[in-house]
Amino acid sequence: MDMTSDGDRYSGQDEFIRRGLRFSQMRLIALLDRKGQISSAAAQLGMTQSAASRLLSELEHTVGAKLYERHGRGVELTEAGQAMAEQALVILNQLDYAHREIAQIVEGARGLVRMGAVTGPSLQLIMPVIRQLRRDFPEIEVSVQVDTSDKLAEALFSHAVDFYIGRLPEDMDAKSVTMRPLGVEPVTMIAGVHHPLSGRETISIGECLDYDWVMQPVGTPLRRSVEAHLMANGFQLPRHVLVTTSPLLSLAMIAETDAVTPVARPVADFFHAGGKLGAAICQLPVREAIDVSAYSIIQRVSALQPPPVKRVLALIEREIALHPDQFPESGGRRLQN
Repeated sequence: MDMTSDGDRYSGQDEFIRRGLRFSQMRLIALLDRKGQISSAAAQLGMTQSAASRLLSELEHTVGAKLYERHGRGVELTEAGQAMAEQALVILNQLDYAHREIAQIVEGARGLVRMGAVTGPSLQLIMPVIRQLRRDFPEIEVSVQVDTSDKLAEALFSHAVDFYIGRLPEDMDAKSVTMRPLGVEPVTMIAGVHHPLSGRETISIGECLDYDWVMQPVGTPLRRSVEAHLMANGFQLPRHVLVTTSPLLSLAMIAETDAVTPVARPVADFFHAGGKLGAAICQLPVREAIDVSAYSIIQRVSALQPPPVKRVLALIEREIALHPDQFPESGGRRLQN
């Protein structure tokens, strides 16, 4: 059993501070190690030589040891003085690092940003912004949740994300958020590159009903838009549906089978055969135009965003401004924080 009292255990903690050690003394002893002359060290600190000598005398009293010896060319630190100078330099450098780190946080150049996005905007907006962050603000750590809008809304109000790019679920109070409209998502159908429909010049979406479908859960905006279009044009709903929110599983299914899946066009453009990932899929030449309802940048109305989040939102705004045709509902309006 340890019978050591708290007083005994911490009797040496902060000893120099309690004896009156000052930062001016630490700066002076660190400079004296480099300069070798009290007058030079004092001049750099903007004090007189007599004031510097007094500080050093007080420091020797504080540490209980002789810190330097005088000689013809100036002064030379003792072993104790050398140890004190080295530790003083470490502490001062750590304080400089803390200042830089805090300044980066205040300026939005450092910190954690947690954002969410539905799949299309994650490719159109989030990926270019992440590339720019890695280049210009590498100290900003980014977390991205790609999911359906209902899941992203849950994450927003559980404080798991700072903002998301998607849609406001129908059962959520619009007064609880701020919304920056961006645009609708055009939908296209994709399939494996050797799919029987891939060689056609043009097809109706009804022809896709002869095959299995991979779709998001019931009630999600993309699925609602596709089903509403099918029913409005006299088509039946797909008979065999695999339900998943995973884009990876969707791609794997259509690449390995004759299944088809509706996706936002930016997703199809990114993954199609010969595209950026060289995936073995293609866009089917469906002639009908289907759009998912408009999506927005959504934040909690009470959110006071920290500087790194404001930095990322500003980069998103810049990306929108560079490609206004991709975000027709943005209307040149900027998100207010």
